[in-house]
This record gives sequence, C-alpha cells and structure tokens, in this order.
Amino acid sequence: MSSIILIADDDPVQRRLLEAMVRRFGYEVESVDGGEAVLTRLEAADKPAIAMVILDLVMPDLDGMGVLGKLRERKLTTPVIVQTAHGSIETVISAMRAGAVDFVVKPVGAERLQISIKNALRADALEDEIRRMNRKASGTLGLKDIATRSPEMERIIRLGERAAKSTIPVLIEGESGVGKELIARAIQGASDRRGKPFVTVNCGALPENLVESILFGHEKGAFTGATEKHTGKFLEANGGTLFLDEVGELPLETQVKLLRALQEGEIDPVGGKRSIKVDIRLISATNQNLIELVKRGAFREDLYYRLNVFPISIPPLRSRRDDIPDLARRFTARFAAEEGRKLRGMSSEAVSLLTRYNWPGNVRQLENAVFRAVVLAEGDELTVAEFPQIAAQVDGFDVRIPPAPAAAPPVTQKEIVRIEVRDPNVLRLLDENGNVRRLEDMEAESIRFALAHYRGQMSEMARRLGIGRSTLYRKMKDYGLNDPNEGMETDEVA
Repeated sequence: MSSIILIADDDPVQRRLLEAMVRRFGYEVESVDGGEAVLTRLEAADKPAIAMVILDLVMPDLDGMGVLGKLRERKLTTPVIVQTAHGSIETVISAMRAGAVDFVVKPVGAERLQISIKNALRADALEDEIRRMNRKASGTLGLKDIATRSPEMERIIRLGERAAKSTIPVLIEGESGVGKELIARAIQGASDRRGKPFVTVNCGALPENLVESILFGHEKGAFTGATEKHTGKFLEANGGTLFLDEVGELPLETQVKLLRALQEGEIDPVGGKRSIKVDIRLISATNQNLIELVKRGAFREDLYYRLNVFPISIPPLRSRRDDIPDLARRFTARFAAEEGRKLRGMSSEAVSLLTRYNWPGNVRQLENAVFRAVVLAEGDELTVAEFPQIAAQVDGFDVRIPPAPAAAPPVTQKEIVRIEVRDPNVLRLLDENGNVRRLEDMEAESIRFALAHYRGQMSEMARRLGIGRSTLYRKMKDYGLNDPNEGMETDEVA
C-alpha cells in the first residue's frame, strides 16, 4: 500500500487536477473540501494514517491557517504543503511559521509538486527515525512510536499496551528479523519502568561454560580466570527489564537456575555465599516452537509455563505488506543521512517491487537491502536498478542476465543482474525499422504528451515547451490535435 496523501480544496476542478497528478506519482489519494474535514480525517483512528496533506489556504469553513493552528494545538505532526492562488511573500512566511513544510502556487506544475512531495516525505521520515532512535537510546521508546498500517500489528500494539500495565512475564514469538526486541523495548517504554535499564541477552550466543556467570555473575576467584568480581545481567537489569532473546537456546542446567530466580526473585552468583534479591521485569523471545522443544526434552516444561504467561506472536513482514513502504522510506532517509547521500526518496516502481517481495529475512533483510541500495545509488532517488537481487525473484520485472563472451573462460561467480525498466513516457528516437524518426513526428508526440500531462492548460504547456501560445495552437491544428478549450475551461484554475 502506497502512502496516502490528503488533498484539501473547496474547488472541485482543482481537486481533480491534483488527484490526477498525485496518483500519477504513485501515491494513494483522499480528498476533502474543508478545513474541519482535514482535522476529522487526520484524527480518525479506524482509518489508515495520512502521510501528508496538500492544503489550500482559502476555504469557507476553516481556512488553511486555521487548520495549521489546530494541528499545532493537537500536536499532529503530519507534514503539510500549502497552496495559494496569490503567493504573496507575507502569506508564505505566515504559513511556514505556522508549521507548513513547503508551499506551491496555483496552478502548480507536476514537476514542482512531485519534488515538493518527495522532499516533505523524506524530511518527515528522517525526523521520525531520529526521534525513534533517540527514544530507543534513552529507554523511552513507547508502543505509540511504532508506526504501522497493518491490522495485525495494531493488535500486537494493543496487547503490548496491556502487558505494559503490569510486570507479567511476556514471551514474544516470531521469525528472525521481525522486530521482537523493538516490541520488548516499547513495552518497557510504555510501563512504569520507562527510562530504567533495559538489558539484552542473546542466549544463543552465550559460551556454554560461561552462561551462569554471564547471567547471574560470579565472585572473584570462583573459577580459573575469574580475576575480578562480575555482577551479571540480572543485577545489571535490577529495577528495569531483562530481555532474553532466543531463550530456547539456554542449556538445561541454566534453565533450572533461571526458574528459581524467577520464582524466588533472587539469584545465586557463581562462588557466592548468599543469594541476592533482584527486581526485574522479564521479557523473553524465541523464533522456535518452545512446546516442541518441551516434547523433545530440550526445554523444561515448568520453565516454559513460567515464561509463556503473556504470549505475543509477531507476524512476518510478508503478512503485513502495508508496512513495507513506510519502513523502506524511513530506512532510506536514515541511511542517506548517515552516508551523506542526497536522495529524495524511492521511486514508486521500487516501492512496488519491495512490496511484492516475500522477505524471508523480514524487517532486518529489508533494512540491509535498503542500506546496500543507498550505497550503490547514482541518481537522486532509489529505483528498481538498486535492488537487482530482489527484482530477479519477483515476477513482472524485466530482468536480463548478460551472457559471458564466447572466448571468455568459464565464470565461477554470479553474473551481475541488470534491470531494464521501460518508461512509457520516454520519447523514442528510432522507428520500428531502426531508423531515426522524423522531427515532426517527435514534435507531435511531445505536444500530445504535454496536452495530457498538463490537462490542457495551454499557458503552462507553451511555457514548458518553450514556444508561444499562438505557435502552440497552430502546431496543434497542423497535427490534428483537439483544442482543449473547446467546450470547457481548463486553462484557468482558481
């Protein structure tokens, strides 16, 4: 699902023109005819989120400046591009001070509007990603910071909000890369332990002979090499949250001690003489089927029921494809900033490609794919060409693998996959026989395209084509193109 752009204008002709342009850019569109309707739509909890608003400044019920003021009052951060028929400098300054991210003057050209939309979405994605990273670092990331369009993820967030109101043990299940740690951090950020220690332990990466020491700590001299006292992860998380990732990888011997620590609220450091009381919130995560491990004797049944008090199962990314466009744009904005690349964002074709791929590695794989694309990008936006491995596995994309030269030795590594994307709007220079086309044929095709692209706005067409209006009318007559001003007014838009 593409980003939804809300158009607010009381002029039905202007609304239709904007709707057509925005859809051509690859976004979804909703329209309203007044300022109050803008606020109602932005606050509608039962509808998909609006990515951006194109707002007319002059409307009958609540004008554009009034809408901007209400957005600030209600702390709504949706980016807004304002449009005005006058474009006075005072109006523009007032709108930008009120919170607009950009402005356009009616009638706006397609190129100007597209650039404005991409810049606004890029800036919003980067700001959102920076806020999320800062809150994650400070331990204040909450469930409301997880933006999603998926009904399944909305259900996960509601479950997390309930879990956050108590200290009940939570078991988060899901494939690798779906974001189990993110949900765990958000649960703490929404609880009364917000800002307290959040200690992560990857149980699958613990050396078997040091598991107990890492979890529960050890005294100096407790074993060979123990030259210093070590507090352990339980004590590090005291007062906060302990997150045991891949908990199914814990050895059976350690599971016994973990069960006692959870039941008694105290730990026994290796080599210690007495138990130590701890106050932790335990959240576990696994990508395995723990009940199957229990049946095989690889996981203690009593520990399983102790951990699986409040289960939360996160769906894979392929089951919530509506989230892919927003995730991809956020990753693009972040990596472009980190790598110092000036990217406006991602083309609609690239978004369509990513949305149709199954992502076996889930969000982590998507993040890494976007990182690679940002590094490889040569233009000012990411296109299908930056995702060759993905395109090779998705039907509907023209993927060609060039053959090796006949005299070349056998190739032992994979050939580079080249992507050919045919744009129907590109002017052909050659005819079907491979000869250069006549100038008048290409001129007629250019005028025909401009006529459709600018919706018959003759002044705009003449300016963009670099010719006078009278010349344009004459050429249209010569090429047998209809006069758009016959029977309707399309050249002047309020």
